Amino acid sequence: MSVLEQITSEDAIALEDKHGAHNYHPLPVVLNRGEGVYVWDVEGKKYYDFLSAYSAVNQGHCHPKIVDAMTEQAQTLTLTSRAFHNDRLGQFEKYATETFHFDKLLPMNTGAEAVETALKICRKWAYEKKGIPENQAQIVVCTNNFHGRTTTIISFSNDPVARKNFGPYTEGFLKIEYDNLKALEEVLKNNTNVGGFLVEPIQGEAGVFVPSDGYLKSAKELCEKHNVLFIADEVQTGIARTGRLLATCGNCSCPDKHCSGTPEVKPDILILGKALSGGAYPVSAVLANDDIMGVIRPGNHGSTFGGNPVAAVVGMAALAIVKDEKLAQNAFELGELFRGELNRFIPTCTIVTKVRGKGLLNAILINDTEDSSTAWDICMALKENGLLAKPTHGNIIRFAPPLVITEEQLLDCVAIITDTLRQFE
Repeated sequence: MSVLEQITSEDAIALEDKHGAHNYHPLPVVLNRGEGVYVWDVEGKKYYDFLSAYSAVNQGHCHPKIVDAMTEQAQTLTLTSRAFHNDRLGQFEKYATETFHFDKLLPMNTGAEAVETALKICRKWAYEKKGIPENQAQIVVCTNNFHGRTTTIISFSNDPVARKNFGPYTEGFLKIEYDNLKALEEVLKNNTNVGGFLVEPIQGEAGVFVPSDGYLKSAKELCEKHNVLFIADEVQTGIARTGRLLATCGNCSCPDKHCSGTPEVKPDILILGKALSGGAYPVSAVLANDDIMGVIRPGNHGSTFGGNPVAAVVGMAALAIVKDEKLAQNAFELGELFRGELNRFIPTCTIVTKVRGKGLLNAILINDTEDSSTAWDICMALKENGLLAKPTHGNIIRFAPPLVITEEQLLDCVAIITDTLRQFE
């Protein structure tokens, strides 16, 4: 069989099942084309994409400016490693650091790599700048977090599926409840060897848990009080997804309702990925100012592909699109519309108890237990009705369309969602 031979959905799924590791449980749909907010399966059926590759495709599928930048660079120079300079990396670093108001950027490829990078930077800073005794630095994390699935990261996860039979686990992490300032204050007060606090501004994988107003600002103030680095994992929430350029921008008062200025809560270390690539090519990054990033010296950290010229031009194009097309503003306004429409629907039904989120990162809570199949069954029905979404934590369905979605398209999707939910009354 030719490697490019067209096959049916059934055949494609069977091939994955036979030859691929079973580390995912995808919906039974096989996609082979995407454009904007739409994807098509191999039989030609068209769907709204309401997952956006876990918010990697904020700019829409196959955005021509990203594809053109990637294609042009791929025909010129793809990889040098960091053994040599290339003519694109510095331009990307300048563009990104000026966009997010940091001194330095360390480029990587995936979100999990970027999180690991941030942990290393934090620990080295803790020893060399804060004066914590070597090998005694601790980092505070939150329960129900999702920062990736590397060995170190699952060491501070409380998800049994991610953890079980992957030990021994990496030490040096203190877990506290998310959105609990008192718990954070206590752990910082009672542990002098804390170097950093790693937190998601919104816990996406946990079911789009949005913290209380003022939580992030107060958490940053506690970190400053105890000389602890505030590390924001914005791999999923960053790049306009929540109606601001960064979710840590909080409720800052930008006149056009999208933040491209100094955020209300500026992290000491910022972790980006996913939409930094526009979904076209793996790009992630860690940003910090000189007093923190300066602890990293030649040989301390690296990546053969991190900072390659294709990734650099893709990253610049992805960020330019967010700014030029006002995607943060669109996410803010359409997110308000989406939650408003769902909140009008919920009192008329019994199958959904709540909608929550910010911008175009939202979730609905299904009125059933976490171990039920109801949310999965609803997503299967949504698929049949032309919209793709995925459950998380059993009875929660996450909705995160590309940020290029229009009001007309969003209202069409609301109709699909509500009509489908009525089938389960």
